[in-house]
Amino acid sequence: MAITAAEIETLIRTAFPDADIVVQGDDGQHFAARVIDPSFKGLNRVQQQRAVNAALKTELDSGKLHALALTTKAPE
Repeated sequence: MAITAAEIETLIRTAFPDADIVVQGDDGQHFAARVIDPSFKGLNRVQQQRAVNAALKTELDSGKLHALALTTKAPE
């Protein structure tokens, strides 16, 4: 079963309720997401992206979500 961009956004929003989130992609497997969240302040990009991946762990581990290109940062 494929996942949608809206489902990915909902999963990320659950972990990061104050984030500015944009998810794009429509083939059911390959997506790009931009996540801007205050909790990222002081974290490097690897730490930020690990936090987002943790929110999507079940979908990534199951193969429901195959590829996600992430752009993360703290608000300015």
